[in-house]
Amino acid sequence: MNESAVTLARIEDAARSLAGVAQHTPLDHASYFSSLLGVPTYMKLENLQRTGSFKLRGATYRLSRLTDAEKARGVVAASAGNHAQGVAFAAQQLGIAATIYMPIGAPVPKLLATRGYGATVLTEGTTVEECLALADDFAQRTGAVMIHPFDHPDVIAGQGTIGLEIMADVPNVETIVVPVGGGGLIAGIAVAVKSMAALRGTSVRVVGVQAAASAPLPPSLAAGKPVAITRGSTIADGIAVARLGTVTFPLIRDLVDDVVTVEEDQLARAVLTLLERTKLVVEPGGAAGIAAILGGLIAPTGPTLALLSGGNIDPMLLQRIIAHGLVASGRYMTLRVPLPDHPGQLARVSDLLAQAGANVTEVLHTRHDLGLTLNDVVLQVSVETRGPEHQREVLNLLEAAGFHPEVAVS
Repeated sequence: MNESAVTLARIEDAARSLAGVAQHTPLDHASYFSSLLGVPTYMKLENLQRTGSFKLRGATYRLSRLTDAEKARGVVAASAGNHAQGVAFAAQQLGIAATIYMPIGAPVPKLLATRGYGATVLTEGTTVEECLALADDFAQRTGAVMIHPFDHPDVIAGQGTIGLEIMADVPNVETIVVPVGGGGLIAGIAVAVKSMAALRGTSVRVVGVQAAASAPLPPSLAAGKPVAITRGSTIADGIAVARLGTVTFPLIRDLVDDVVTVEEDQLARAVLTLLERTKLVVEPGGAAGIAAILGGLIAPTGPTLALLSGGNIDPMLLQRIIAHGLVASGRYMTLRVPLPDHPGQLARVSDLLAQAGANVTEVLHTRHDLGLTLNDVVLQVSVETRGPEHQREVLNLLEAAGFHPEVAVS
């Protein structure tokens, strides 16, 4: 086996190595998303994988191919959470000492789970890139083997086993939508499905999705080489990287058909929609493909599959995402309504909201607001609504009654 090449044969070898460790995760025929796209649409549920994400696959295959001498030296990795858990779990199964660098502020559930798998966790640095530098330094000082989260042929091949499962379960798939961080996942899947399709005399389109706030792939493709960006803030911590890998980039450049980016509101909406429509808990990065579908960014050509790559989400973040997703989808609105300080004004607004069918969830009535005269008050009221059209109806009804509502920015 060519040690530097990622081939179908290498991915098939990875699948044999992963038997009994990684699960062959299920598919869900997503009727709601099928109706949106107008073609049969499936979801590959890697959020139900052991450790909660696909990362177990690449980590296990990489560690399984270490020599006995390398295993004795231990391994070191850097991750915001999913790769950390994959390495920690694989190391525990193989009896290898693991040290993991995680950024300060990493999601608590991911940090606790990593420790729970027996790894030594060091929270240093504020970004994955800083943690990677710390892990590299640790490897140089101690002799531990560095397990990169995406830029190694074995890691890519391990992730590529998902492609084998997709082609076995949906042999007529025409489009596969994959979240993209550093590129190991989409590179491995693209090698697998493109190779298998070529053997069958068919074709498969592979589409990558990145968070717009942290999307180094589009400028890298434009430049013809990996380009480093300044990462913005994103809820999709699992796919937030500043630069593609030197191993992953050529595979993506040559095999991936299209790349799209999604905004934070779209990611929040995707998480909320998956929770409501499919009863699946998926982290924002793992829901990037669904965000692209909901955003109308995926052109339907035939049977389509969206990979849900992970489900490790902090409950506190999930709470905020649900709230944000409700606002983004027009399901929740906070109004600021200036009122004359006369008896009955609050009751009038309340009656109008009831007429409009808007359910009041919170009310703040105050005279203490900058810009108010002595004869004015402000009513801040939060309501549940049925969508953007219903919100417009609520605003129109209030305005027709002589009020001047302002929608508060969340």
